[in-house]
Amino acid sequence: MSKKIAVVGIGNTLRRDDGIGIIVLESLLEFYKREDIDYFNFSGASFDLLYKIKSYGVVLLIDGINAGLNVGQLLISELKDIEYKIDNSATSTHELSLKDIFEFSQKLGIKTKIYVAGIQVGDTSFGEGLSDALKNKEKDIIKKIREFIDKILCSPP
Repeated sequence: MSKKIAVVGIGNTLRRDDGIGIIVLESLLEFYKREDIDYFNFSGASFDLLYKIKSYGVVLLIDGINAGLNVGQLLISELKDIEYKIDNSATSTHELSLKDIFEFSQKLGIKTKIYVAGIQVGDTSFGEGLSDALKNKEKDIIKKIREFIDKILCSPP
C-alpha cells in the first residue's frame, strides 16, 4: 500500500456551516502546509473523490456532520468505524454521503485507510460564512486536526 497521505476538505461554502471542511482545509494550506501531504478541495463528495483517494495509503476527510452533538464538536475516527444512522427525510448537500463513500470504497476494493474528521454543524441554510457558534470553535477545531495529522497521519509506523 502507498505511504502517500492526503487531506481532503468536503463541504458547501454556500450552505453556512456545511463549508467547515473547506474552511479548515484552506487554513491548513495557509498556515500548516506540509510537503509530505497532498491537499484536495472537494466542494461536494463525489465519485471523483473515490478515484482520487485510491492511490493514497492514508486519507483524512474533513467534513461537517449532523450527529446531534454540540455545534463545533469534533469526532475523528476511521471511516469503517463510524455508525451510520439514516434518516430518509434528511437530504445531503453532497453527491455522496460518508456512508456512500464507505460502501463504494468497499465494493471497489479500495485499500486506503480513511479517517474522517467530522465537525458538528448547526446552521446549513443557504448563505455564506459560518454561524457564530461554529466560528467560535474554528481555531480549536483546526488545532485538534493539526495534532491528529502530526500524531497519527505523519508519525512513523
